Amino acid sequence: MSTRTSAVGSFRSLPVDDPDALVDVEIEVGEPGPHDLLVEVRAVSVNPVDVKVRAGFGSADEPKVLGFDAAGVVRAVGTEVRAFAPGDEVYYAGSINRTGSNAGLQLVDSRIAGHKPASLDFAEAAALPLTTITAWEGLFDRFRVGRDATGTLLVVSAAGGVGSMVLQLARKLTGLEIVGTASRPESAEWARELGAHHIADHHDLVREVRKVAPGGVQYVFSPVSGQNVEAYAELLTPRGEVVAIDEPEGMDLLPLKSKSLTWHWELMFTRPLYEPESTAQRELLEEVARLVDAGELRTTLTTRLSGLTAENVREAHRMVERGSMIGKVVIER
Repeated sequence: MSTRTSAVGSFRSLPVDDPDALVDVEIEVGEPGPHDLLVEVRAVSVNPVDVKVRAGFGSADEPKVLGFDAAGVVRAVGTEVRAFAPGDEVYYAGSINRTGSNAGLQLVDSRIAGHKPASLDFAEAAALPLTTITAWEGLFDRFRVGRDATGTLLVVSAAGGVGSMVLQLARKLTGLEIVGTASRPESAEWARELGAHHIADHHDLVREVRKVAPGGVQYVFSPVSGQNVEAYAELLTPRGEVVAIDEPEGMDLLPLKSKSLTWHWELMFTRPLYEPESTAQRELLEEVARLVDAGELRTTLTTRLSGLTAENVREAHRMVERGSMIGKVVIER
């Protein structure tokens, strides 16, 4: 039997300031599938992917409910679920091919959810999953670095959502020297607090990075790639590597060839889309919860909005679209 729940949705792609870009709606939520959790959502955070999907999906007869990061309470479980029970507090990033978290109730695959860090409230926890999974997979699956890793990592846009988690994970779980890019005093301070050994202004990337890493870097974590390929090719040492998480159009990677550089793509939705049986993201989130509760990692929440309404979701989208966010914006239900 399905049930109805309040949600924030879109019927067509519109600029964020259009009142119809995001509207309050009601939707039906079905019964949990064999591996699903039915979650009462308590908090969500907004990421650049929310903005991209809202601006580019076209139109739909039924409301398209966005939202990926969430934290909440399990209300029911599917027949194959063994790792969770009703009443458990969870956090997760969801999947791009299912109804999103901007709703009172949401179905999510249990294999990509983790138990919420006990030391965080729901809003603090909701800031973490998508950016943490992206950072973790980039560092440990793409770069394959570990605690004994050496060399220098360049983290571009270090004070952003993903950069904030790359800094923390690299500082706590690897031996890498970390250079974070930031152009404002407040973003530079944030990046230092979260683990950057050095700060470089991204407005003159090569010159500024050379000041603190004259020998170059071995790794680059890049959310802003298209205009930076030549700079990365210059800064990286031979056989260096880039992990990119953005979607630049018409990008030319030929400058990477002479140094035999490697370009990796990282999309945290790859596992839920193509390997739904994998429990790797659940295991990742469980380990991150342990590290948070041990005081090794911290939430990246910087802004709280109260009330999961279309007005607040629009405001969160505006904040992300400006491109100057430090940390994450979270909406508490």
